[in-house]
Amino acid sequence: MNIIDKNFYELINLLNKMDVNEIFENIKINYMKVHPDTRTSIEKFVNDFNYWGTLNSNNNDFNLIYEKSLSFYEHLEDYIWLYKNLKDYRSKKLLYAILNNWYRYDFTTLKECYDGTFKHYFDLNLIPICSNSVFVDLGAYTGDTILDFINIYGEYCYDKIYAYDITKTSIAKMKNNLAKYNNIIYKNFAISDKEETLYIKESNIDASANIVNNEGNIEIKATTLDNDIKEKISIIKMDIEGYEQKAINGSINHIKTDNPILLISVYHNNEDLWKIPKMIHEINNNYDFYLNSHGSNVFPTEIVLVCIPKKVTN
Repeated sequence: MNIIDKNFYELINLLNKMDVNEIFENIKINYMKVHPDTRTSIEKFVNDFNYWGTLNSNNNDFNLIYEKSLSFYEHLEDYIWLYKNLKDYRSKKLLYAILNNWYRYDFTTLKECYDGTFKHYFDLNLIPICSNSVFVDLGAYTGDTILDFINIYGEYCYDKIYAYDITKTSIAKMKNNLAKYNNIIYKNFAISDKEETLYIKESNIDASANIVNNEGNIEIKATTLDNDIKEKISIIKMDIEGYEQKAINGSINHIKTDNPILLISVYHNNEDLWKIPKMIHEINNNYDFYLNSHGSNVFPTEIVLVCIPKKVTN
C-alpha cells in the first residue's frame, strides 16, 4: 500500500464508523474553521450556481453540507468501486482530494491535483493523437473546447464536428470564432434521454451556466444523440450543467457500438462523480477511467471523467 491508498482508505474507514448526522456535524465543525473570508467566497459561489445545495453559515443553513454527508453515508461503496476502477494514481489522488475537501475542507491536496500541463479535456498522455475524428461537443458554448481540440491535434484531426448548445447567442459567437474551419455542424438543441420540449433557465452569472428543465419561458427542443447522429462517433465531450446523465442515457447505442472516447464533467451535483462512471461501465465495460481537475482548490469544480476504450470492438 502507498500513501495515496493509505489516505483514501483511512478516510473511508473513518466515515464508515459514523452515521449521517455524525458526518454532518464533523463536516460543519471543519467548515466553521475555514477563514470567514473564504467561507463568504464559497457560499457566494455555491449559492450563485445552486448545483449542490444551499449554504449560508450566518443563517444556520448547511443544506449543502448535509447533502455531502448523505452522499458519504449512502455511497461509500460506490466511491470505493470508483477508486478501484481508476487506472492511475493521479486520478486516485484526485478522488481522495475531492472527498477530503468535502469532509475536511482540505484545500492543499486539491491544489496539488490541479493539472495545468494540458488543456482542460485533452490530456496527451491519455489521448496522444486524433485523426479523421467525428467529435461531438455537448455544451460547446462559444467554441473554446473545439478550438483547443483543433489547436492541439491539428486541422486534420477531424472529419466532422457536431457543436451543440442551448443558447442562441453562444452559438452565434461560436460560429464567428470558428468561421475559418469547415465541416462544423451547429445544433441549437438540448441532448436528453428522449425527444421532448424543455425550457431554458438563464443563469445570472454567464450563459455557459444556463440549464434546461421542465419549466420556464424559453423553449428548447431536446433530442437524443442516438436519434440525431447516425454515423459513428469518435469522441463525445459533455459539459451540460447537470444534464449529463440524461445525455448518456440518450447516447447508449453510440457508447455501446462506437466505443467513443468520453470526456464528461462530473461535478454539477452530488452524485455524478460516482454515478456516471458506473452508468458508463454498465453500458459498455470496455472503458478505462481517469479523472482530472482544472478547477479551484477551494471547491472541487471542472472535474472531468475521461473514459478511454480498452480496445476497439466492432
